[in-house]
Amino acid sequence: MAVADLSPRDDKQLIEQAKDGDRDAFRILMQRYMKQAYNVAHRLVGDHDSAEDITQEAFIKVHAALPGFRGDAEFGTWLHRIVVNIALTKKRLEKNKTERHVSFDDAREVATNDHHDALVTNERQAHVEQALHELPTLQRAVIILRHLNGLSTKQVGDILQCSEGTVKTHLFRGLKKMKTRLAYLQS
Repeated sequence: MAVADLSPRDDKQLIEQAKDGDRDAFRILMQRYMKQAYNVAHRLVGDHDSAEDITQEAFIKVHAALPGFRGDAEFGTWLHRIVVNIALTKKRLEKNKTERHVSFDDAREVATNDHHDALVTNERQAHVEQALHELPTLQRAVIILRHLNGLSTKQVGDILQCSEGTVKTHLFRGLKKMKTRLAYLQS
Protein backbone atom coordinates (compact mmCIF):
# COMPACT_ATOMS: atom_id res chain seq x y z
CA MET A 1 0.00 0.00 0.00
CA ALA A 2 1.44 3.37 -1.01
CA VAL A 3 1.74 6.17 1.54
CA ALA A 4 -0.70 8.31 -0.46
CA ASP A 5 -3.33 5.55 -0.16
CA LEU A 6 -3.35 5.77 3.62
CA SER A 7 -5.88 7.76 5.59
CA PRO A 8 -5.32 9.29 9.04
CA ARG A 9 -7.22 6.42 10.63
CA ASP A 10 -4.52 4.11 9.29
CA ASP A 11 -2.04 5.86 11.60
CA LYS A 12 -3.34 3.83 14.54
CA GLN A 13 -2.76 0.59 12.66
CA LEU A 14 0.71 1.70 11.58
CA ILE A 15 1.58 2.77 15.12
CA GLU A 16 0.52 -0.59 16.52
CA GLN A 17 2.54 -2.40 13.85
CA ALA A 18 5.57 -0.18 14.51
CA LYS A 19 5.22 -0.85 18.26
CA ASP A 20 5.38 -4.56 17.41
CA GLY A 21 8.69 -3.99 15.62
CA ASP A 22 7.45 -3.63 12.02
CA ARG A 23 10.11 -1.42 10.43
CA ASP A 24 8.06 -0.89 7.28
CA ALA A 25 5.18 0.54 9.31
CA PHE A 26 7.53 2.99 11.04
CA ARG A 27 9.09 3.89 7.67
CA ILE A 28 5.62 4.68 6.29
CA LEU A 29 4.87 6.89 9.31
CA MET A 30 8.17 8.70 8.73
CA GLN A 31 7.41 9.21 5.04
CA ARG A 32 3.96 10.50 5.85
CA TYR A 33 5.12 13.05 8.43
CA MET A 34 8.72 13.87 7.38
CA LYS A 35 7.88 16.94 5.29
CA GLN A 36 5.55 18.36 7.96
CA ALA A 37 8.15 17.86 10.68
CA TYR A 38 10.89 19.42 8.56
CA ASN A 39 8.71 22.44 7.68
CA VAL A 40 7.93 23.12 11.34
CA ALA A 41 11.59 22.80 12.28
CA HIS A 42 12.75 25.00 9.40
CA ARG A 43 10.27 27.73 10.20
CA LEU A 44 11.38 27.71 13.82
CA VAL A 45 15.14 27.72 13.25
CA GLY A 46 15.38 29.19 9.73
CA ASP A 47 18.25 26.95 8.67
CA HIS A 48 18.09 23.91 6.37
CA ASP A 49 20.82 21.87 8.07
CA SER A 50 19.49 22.54 11.55
CA ALA A 51 15.96 21.70 10.44
CA GLU A 52 17.17 18.39 9.01
CA ASP A 53 19.02 17.62 12.24
CA ILE A 54 15.95 18.47 14.31
CA THR A 55 13.73 16.32 12.11
CA GLN A 56 16.10 13.36 12.38
CA GLU A 57 16.40 13.79 16.14
CA ALA A 58 12.60 13.99 16.42
CA PHE A 59 12.11 10.71 14.58
CA ILE A 60 14.79 9.06 16.71
CA LYS A 61 12.92 10.22 19.81
CA VAL A 62 9.60 9.09 18.32
CA HIS A 63 11.03 5.64 17.59
CA ALA A 64 12.38 5.33 21.12
CA ALA A 65 9.18 6.61 22.74
CA LEU A 66 6.71 4.86 20.44
CA PRO A 67 6.16 1.87 22.75
CA GLY A 68 4.85 4.30 25.39
CA PHE A 69 2.65 6.26 22.97
CA ARG A 70 -0.91 5.87 24.29
CA GLY A 71 -2.68 7.72 21.51
CA ASP A 72 -4.15 10.42 23.78
CA ALA A 73 -3.19 12.89 21.04
CA GLU A 74 -3.00 12.27 17.32
CA PHE A 75 0.37 11.02 16.11
CA GLY A 76 0.93 14.24 14.11
CA THR A 77 0.25 16.40 17.16
CA TRP A 78 2.61 14.30 19.26
CA LEU A 79 5.33 14.54 16.60
CA HIS A 80 4.83 18.33 16.27
CA ARG A 81 5.29 18.68 20.03
CA ILE A 82 8.55 16.74 19.87
CA VAL A 83 9.82 18.80 16.90
CA VAL A 84 8.89 22.09 18.56
CA ASN A 85 10.53 21.10 21.84
CA ILE A 86 13.77 20.07 20.11
CA ALA A 87 13.78 23.24 17.98
CA LEU A 88 13.11 25.51 20.95
CA THR A 89 15.87 23.84 22.94
CA LYS A 90 18.25 24.23 20.00
CA LYS A 91 17.30 27.92 19.64
CA ARG A 92 17.95 28.53 23.32
CA LEU A 93 21.36 26.88 23.06
CA GLU A 94 22.32 28.82 19.92
CA LYS A 95 20.79 32.13 20.93
CA ASN A 96 24.17 33.85 21.17
CA LYS A 97 25.41 32.77 17.75
CA THR A 98 25.56 35.41 15.05
CA GLU A 99 22.85 35.58 12.42
CA ARG A 100 23.51 34.42 8.88
CA HIS A 101 24.76 37.17 6.57
CA VAL A 102 24.53 37.39 2.82
CA SER A 103 27.95 37.64 1.22
CA PHE A 104 28.89 40.55 -1.03
CA ASP A 105 29.01 38.20 -4.04
CA ASP A 106 25.48 36.95 -3.28
CA ALA A 107 24.24 40.53 -3.02
CA ARG A 108 25.92 41.51 -6.30
CA GLU A 109 24.41 38.48 -8.06
CA VAL A 110 20.93 39.44 -6.87
CA ALA A 111 21.48 43.08 -7.80
CA THR A 112 22.37 42.15 -11.38
CA ASN A 113 19.39 39.84 -11.65
CA ASP A 114 16.88 41.05 -14.23
CA HIS A 115 13.82 39.90 -12.28
CA HIS A 116 12.89 43.00 -10.34
CA ASP A 117 9.51 41.61 -9.23
CA ALA A 118 11.11 38.44 -7.92
CA LEU A 119 13.68 40.55 -6.08
CA VAL A 120 10.95 42.66 -4.46
CA THR A 121 8.99 39.53 -3.49
CA ASN A 122 12.11 37.86 -2.08
CA GLU A 123 13.03 41.03 -0.23
CA ARG A 124 9.56 41.28 1.31
CA GLN A 125 9.70 37.60 2.28
CA ALA A 126 13.09 38.15 3.89
CA HIS A 127 11.69 41.06 5.91
CA VAL A 128 8.72 38.97 7.04
CA GLU A 129 10.98 36.07 8.01
CA GLN A 130 13.32 38.43 9.86
CA ALA A 131 10.39 39.95 11.77
CA LEU A 132 9.15 36.45 12.59
CA HIS A 133 12.55 35.40 13.92
CA GLU A 134 12.78 38.54 16.07
CA LEU A 135 9.66 37.52 17.99
CA PRO A 136 9.91 35.81 21.36
CA THR A 137 10.11 32.05 20.92
CA LEU A 138 6.56 31.16 21.97
CA GLN A 139 4.98 33.89 19.85
CA ARG A 140 7.01 32.71 16.86
CA ALA A 141 6.06 29.07 17.47
CA VAL A 142 2.36 29.91 17.76
CA ILE A 143 2.35 31.95 14.54
CA ILE A 144 4.21 29.24 12.65
CA LEU A 145 1.99 26.43 13.87
CA ARG A 146 -1.28 28.34 13.59
CA HIS A 147 -0.87 30.40 10.41
CA LEU A 148 1.87 28.75 8.42
CA ASN A 149 0.97 25.14 9.23
CA GLY A 150 -2.77 25.75 9.51
CA LEU A 151 -3.26 24.02 12.85
CA SER A 152 -6.20 24.91 15.09
CA THR A 153 -5.64 26.79 18.33
CA LYS A 154 -6.50 23.59 20.20
CA GLN A 155 -3.85 21.63 18.26
CA VAL A 156 -1.27 24.37 18.87
CA GLY A 157 -2.16 24.33 22.57
CA ASP A 158 -1.72 20.55 22.65
CA ILE A 159 1.67 20.80 20.96
CA LEU A 160 2.94 23.61 23.18
CA GLN A 161 1.20 22.20 26.25
CA CYS A 162 -0.72 25.38 27.05
CA SER A 163 -4.34 26.52 26.99
CA GLU A 164 -6.13 27.81 23.90
CA GLY A 165 -6.35 31.19 25.63
CA THR A 166 -2.58 31.30 25.99
CA VAL A 167 -2.20 30.38 22.32
CA LYS A 168 -4.57 33.19 21.33
CA THR A 169 -2.67 35.67 23.52
CA HIS A 170 0.70 34.75 22.01
CA LEU A 171 -0.82 34.84 18.52
CA PHE A 172 -2.36 38.28 19.05
CA ARG A 173 0.80 39.77 20.56
CA GLY A 174 3.09 38.20 17.95
CA LEU A 175 0.99 39.36 14.99
CA LYS A 176 0.74 42.84 16.51
CA LYS A 177 4.55 43.05 16.85
CA MET A 178 5.04 41.80 13.30
CA LYS A 179 2.52 44.32 11.94
CA THR A 180 4.37 47.13 13.72
CA ARG A 181 7.78 45.96 12.51
CA LEU A 182 6.57 45.53 8.93
CA ALA A 183 4.48 48.74 8.67
CA TYR A 184 7.05 50.27 6.31
CA LEU A 185 6.25 47.55 3.72
CA GLN A 186 2.62 48.74 3.46
CA SER A 187 3.50 51.52 1.04
